[in-house]
Amino acid sequence: QVQLVESGGGLEQAGDSLRLSCAASGRTFGSYAMGWFRQAPGKEREFVSGISGSGDKTYYSDSVKGRFTISRDNAENRVFLQMNSLKPEDTAVYYCAAEDSSIWSGRMDYWGKGTLVTVSS
Repeated sequence: QVQLVESGGGLEQAGDSLRLSCAASGRTFGSYAMGWFRQAPGKEREFVSGISGSGDKTYYSDSVKGRFTISRDNAENRVFLQMNSLKPEDTAVYYCAAEDSSIWSGRMDYWGKGTLVTVSS
């Protein structure tokens, strides 16, 4: 089992950049595909980005493609989400999640508690 703790959320203005970080417990971090999801007020949780266990494959939703970049540091047990050109519609609680496979499928098994990102216009 893996425990996930997100950090880096905050209040930003439109056009700003922000970097989220997710720290994972355990010694086999590279065996987990990782992802970021978000839930805006009054909306369902949605996929943002995913990355394979080795980091060689990444996935993005259409709404963030070209603006957000996912990466991971397996030596440090961390996954990151670099968010550029933020928009008010990016406002949400962002969740880090892990999948019990190094191959990304989007079926996540473990979830963090989330970090709030608020983007003002």
